[in-house]
Amino acid sequence: MPYRLIATDLDGTLLDQHHAVTPLTAQTLQALQARGVALALATGRHYSDAREVREALAVPAYLISSNGARVHGLDDELIFGLDIAAELVREISRPVFSDGAAMHYFLDEGWLANRRSALLDALIQADEPPYRLADLSRHDGAGVYKVLYVAPHEHLLELERSLRQRFGDRLYITFSLDFCLEVMAADVSKGEALKLVLARLGLDARACIAFGDGQNDIELLQAAGHPRLMGNAHARLRQALPEAERIYHHADSGMARHLREAFAL
Repeated sequence: MPYRLIATDLDGTLLDQHHAVTPLTAQTLQALQARGVALALATGRHYSDAREVREALAVPAYLISSNGARVHGLDDELIFGLDIAAELVREISRPVFSDGAAMHYFLDEGWLANRRSALLDALIQADEPPYRLADLSRHDGAGVYKVLYVAPHEHLLELERSLRQRFGDRLYITFSLDFCLEVMAADVSKGEALKLVLARLGLDARACIAFGDGQNDIELLQAAGHPRLMGNAHARLRQALPEAERIYHHADSGMARHLREAFAL
């Protein structure tokens, strides 16, 4: 068997252009699960969203959510969790950083936002958003493990520069989409989370094939023995892994097609 573990991003990778699981993708992963191949879903989304994708796949999977700030096992047990220090949450929520962007807090008990954003809401398929509106200026920052800023890309590029200049390596800062800048604790990444899953399974990185398309997938692919870039991969990801094999587009069930070739399904 060429690989023992498949690690994959969701949006722009496993999911199609409608942010949905295609029948080919579900059938492929179900067939590989029957062969004993393990699966880890790695996303910037909240744990509750990742769990819904796992249910749509109907395949057991480890869940790496919020870019690795939370890792859950096959039975939903919490394997790893790391919050941002409350004082840092309060600091990066000051108007000097938050003005001009919709700001979101990810917590175990849910997802809070200071206002709605048409950019983000366009991706949400439910009638109501998965987050709850709240006055974040009154929040003490405790229990927050991801802060998300939603705004046009040019604004977020300036914000990224400001955050990196002010906080350096005290925070992990990455883009999940051009209009989504995400901030976690310094020791968090999808790559660190993948290492935990590999250790739990007793596997070497060489047993893992990983798929991604975005900037927040850099560490995930670097931690895998066999990184694969989607045909729609972001330029920063391509620059970070210039030698990685580039495969099909996510809109064409590209990950599933590649896996079917690799495993001769």
